Amino acid sequence: MPIATRAFAATAAHTPLSPYSFERRDPGPDDVAIDIQFCGVCHSDLHVANNDLGNTRYPIVPGHEIAGVVSAVGSDVTRFKIGDRVGVGCMVDSCRVCSSCKEGEEQYCVPGMTQTYGSPDPKGAAVGQTVTQGGYSDHITVDQNYVLSIPDSIPLDAAAPLLCAGITTYSPLREWKVGPGSKVAVIGLGGLGHMAVKQAAAMGAEVTVLSTSDRKKADAERMGAKHFLINSDKAAMAAAGEKFDLIINTVSATHEIASHINLLARDGTMVMLGLSTEGMPVYALPLLWRRRRIAGSLIGGIRETQEMLDFCAEHGIACEIEVIAPDRINEAYSRMEKSDVRYRFVLDMAKL
Repeated sequence: MPIATRAFAATAAHTPLSPYSFERRDPGPDDVAIDIQFCGVCHSDLHVANNDLGNTRYPIVPGHEIAGVVSAVGSDVTRFKIGDRVGVGCMVDSCRVCSSCKEGEEQYCVPGMTQTYGSPDPKGAAVGQTVTQGGYSDHITVDQNYVLSIPDSIPLDAAAPLLCAGITTYSPLREWKVGPGSKVAVIGLGGLGHMAVKQAAAMGAEVTVLSTSDRKKADAERMGAKHFLINSDKAAMAAAGEKFDLIINTVSATHEIASHINLLARDGTMVMLGLSTEGMPVYALPLLWRRRRIAGSLIGGIRETQEMLDFCAEHGIACEIEVIAPDRINEAYSRMEKSDVRYRFVLDMAKL
């Protein structure tokens, strides 16, 4: 039987999200049905709801930071059982045969991963769904190969944002081999930035936070940052020149990055994580002069996401959250645009 599902959805660009009902597919042989308990609110949800990328198909149920409990499993499911604490991140399928998928980097699937919301959904045809719908809802059905196990030591509400914010920062820290002795700067102390600070510090790095003001300095230090730098302070920026091996840039709005390149040591890398939609100029000479790099990173594959969850459990790391009822999602979007959250909104789907 199809699973009746309640949700909040965007029905047009720049209009408030509103209650929405639809059906999820009943679990097939390899599927896991999940009662969603919490769903994080990501800045990319706002971009999609507002059609900032120009490809949103309405109505759309955002949400790709999903934590809940297994309610049913298909006949061939071996990894999960009813009652397990599980999570779903930014993808629910991929081609499984391209080089990226075979290497456990499903997020870089060559034909394109099936995103948790907004992707074509051939598996949803039986219940009239042509597009995947996300976690601002009370149920979801996902192939077992794209479901994560949430360690018992992490509360489900604080675990939810790890499925995007947590893996988005963990993946580049691992890719660029951060460890004891590494000097890491984090630009922006928001939903992503605060996770980068906690994870990099737990890996043994010396962490500096760059921000536009000092209002979050105490938070940054509590999370493990050793230094705090105001990026409008030209003298302080000059003094920090050529210091960092890695800069994690989490800012999702268009901003000036050219002056930050000089903070990188030789062979240093700035990794862009924010989903900005406009160009940001840089100059060749500072890159050439020290063999510096600007790179991008998405989320992580399923294997790496599970590794991240286990790492966070081992080190006592979780997102710092503000839990709200789903009917406050439009207020949350408004506050998120003003950076008025410390540090991630999480929807309590029991209050739907």
